[in-house]
Amino acid sequence: MIRTKLLLPCLFALAACSGSADEATDPTPVALVSLGKASTGDIAQSVTLYGEIERGGDGQIVLAAPVEARVLSIDAPAGTAVAVGTVVARLQASPVSQAQARAAGADATAAQLALARAQRLRADGLASDADVEGARARAAAASALSVSFGQRSAGLVLRAPHAGYVDTTGASAGDIVQPGAVIATLSRAGVVKARFGVDPALARSLPPGSSLEVHPGDGSPPFSVPIRSVSPVANAQTRLATILVDIPAERGLGAGQPLSARVVTRTASAAVTVPYAALLDDGGQPFVFVVKDGVAHRRDVEVGASDGTSAAVRKGIAPGDLVIVTGATAVEDGMKVRTK
Repeated sequence: MIRTKLLLPCLFALAACSGSADEATDPTPVALVSLGKASTGDIAQSVTLYGEIERGGDGQIVLAAPVEARVLSIDAPAGTAVAVGTVVARLQASPVSQAQARAAGADATAAQLALARAQRLRADGLASDADVEGARARAAAASALSVSFGQRSAGLVLRAPHAGYVDTTGASAGDIVQPGAVIATLSRAGVVKARFGVDPALARSLPPGSSLEVHPGDGSPPFSVPIRSVSPVANAQTRLATILVDIPAERGLGAGQPLSARVVTRTASAAVTVPYAALLDDGGQPFVFVVKDGVAHRRDVEVGASDGTSAAVRKGIAPGDLVIVTGATAVEDGMKVRTK
């Protein structure tokens, strides 16, 4: 009798311990996730383009050495704002150029004397008309060469023909430069053009009236300009189409300056949006996990515009739905979840 009384409490204790262990060991998997809420808002999807201020054309001016010369001074270094007539550089004809100018003058004088002699001989019947015409042609050529040397030698003070900015200088004081050598390049004050590369497919799909948000490479604030023209033909080397825009003069951007820009390609107004990180893909079918009562449910969705932070969802979820933002790769449809 005593043994029976002692045994019953032990059996009850063992049964209680067994029940607690079963409750602690739950075989149903639970995923640890973080959630975001679907909401309503506007989204503008955009891409980044890269380009530069066009070199050459009407917007750029080149000042070159007219003859072989020595650079005396660079009066307006790169970055200088210049007005019409501002002295940019001063040159001096080299000894070689001076000798060539003297030789050209002497040749012109000799050719004129030869023409006069041919004319006298023709009057005496000792030369033909052809002889006179040949002498005349040689005199004209020699005279033109002499005048050319004189004009070029007189143009050794290089001035800005238009208001603008000095972009680059190609020589320093003391340098001996050859005829045609670039001494300085200037950007004409006024509107300049910028050229951007763009994917040809995107170029063809840009909506009318699109604009670019231009970001100068010098760190100055961005600004918006309308697209002037779009060429969908791909460049043979870059494989990119071209977008041209006009850059206002007050921006002070010089030829060759690198730029980046953003252009809006898709928009969505008053759309249902979810965090971009909530989107998953199953063989090309986008989907999200919507959590209700602690259980994840897969919802296939149709995605619209996205700005990289949020995405518009045209169907599949409603505003207020809770979607899994992180931890979704470990989740299956119908799985229980708990939040971090």
